[in-house]
Amino acid sequence: MSKLQELIDRLCPDGVEFKPLGEVCEIKRGERVTKNQVNNIGSYPVISGGVTPMGYLEKFNREANTITVAQYGTAGFVNWQDKRFWANDICYSLFPADVLDNRFLYYFLKNSSPIIDKLVNRDAVPFHLPQNNISNISIPIPPLAVQEEIVKILDRFADYAAELQAELQAELQARRLQYEYYRNLLLTFNPSAYGCGTDDAQKISVIARGGHSYKIQWKTMGEIFEMRNGYTPSKNKPEFWENGTIPWFRMEDIRENGRILADSIQHITPASIKGKGLFEANTFILATTATIGEHALLIADSLANQRFTNLKVRKSLANLLDTKFIFYYMFIVDEFCKNNTNVSGFASVDMGKLKQMPFPIPPLELQEKIVAILDRFETLVNDLSKGLPAEIEAVKARYEYYRNKLLGFKEKPA
Repeated sequence: MSKLQELIDRLCPDGVEFKPLGEVCEIKRGERVTKNQVNNIGSYPVISGGVTPMGYLEKFNREANTITVAQYGTAGFVNWQDKRFWANDICYSLFPADVLDNRFLYYFLKNSSPIIDKLVNRDAVPFHLPQNNISNISIPIPPLAVQEEIVKILDRFADYAAELQAELQAELQARRLQYEYYRNLLLTFNPSAYGCGTDDAQKISVIARGGHSYKIQWKTMGEIFEMRNGYTPSKNKPEFWENGTIPWFRMEDIRENGRILADSIQHITPASIKGKGLFEANTFILATTATIGEHALLIADSLANQRFTNLKVRKSLANLLDTKFIFYYMFIVDEFCKNNTNVSGFASVDMGKLKQMPFPIPPLELQEKIVAILDRFETLVNDLSKGLPAEIEAVKARYEYYRNKLLGFKEKPA
């Protein structure tokens, strides 16, 4: 029998008492500081509730080992502050009574995140967590010896999970860097990079790969692609948005769903379409303003907002280029865009330079070989159902499972 089970059987065999958080814990708001008062070199972080400090100060108002809960913004987010800090006025600090171990309460509240999230007022902007709501959360009060044993177990498990996750993250980052290195190497067709002459001879260059020689044809981006700007249909016209079924992409879609897009977060109606119509499936969107240097492959007829330029291969060249090869070469285009922007006013890509950027057309046989190699790398590094990302998720899931099991108490009959 484990020590924890022995303690439970001896000290609380019939269950434990539950009480509202507000009865067993002081919930105290922080003190307001403004962005003008903070800096980046102070000794104490200013915590507003999230993970990242809003800045630093040379004074603190909370001791180390304090629980914080965000009131606004990331409302309901529970965190543990292991150093002295300044609690801003939009987060709560929790000070439990003697019947509660501080760290035990932290683990219980962290495990109760779904419950806390439902207590957030989402009718107001910004979202906020009223103090009355959090005060009414029901907290188990097992004997302190039980609480302390649970804390020991969860601390050990948390340290192990964090260490293992850090190792996996480091390995994943190394794989990503390796992938980027080989991707750039495979997509570098400058003759001098392969000892095949000078870069001035690119249009007639021959490169050696795997015992074979391949002739590379070069054209400019403007010669290869028809380019169109995205746009945002008027938000003042409900008929453009209500019951929409047509995907309309923004940067958020790439962040949430990756670089191969079949559907979007927001949709528009046929009434909103103008000009040359939809962006066709198997074309690309390239971010040319705002968050410059991101791209995606569209696999459905759709539109995108004005931050994107749509790239469609001209019909005369369509049989010479593999769609997935273009997708991978667009990473090279992304870097070109980042390095060739107009910085006056709103940042945007220098479209004149982009249209003159050289773009390679290797033989289809070589394109397909490159795509096959990069597809394998892409699966290993990015697919959450395979490889290291899945291991990282499994570590998180195991930790959360055991935390939930350890913190599940039955309530003692009244």
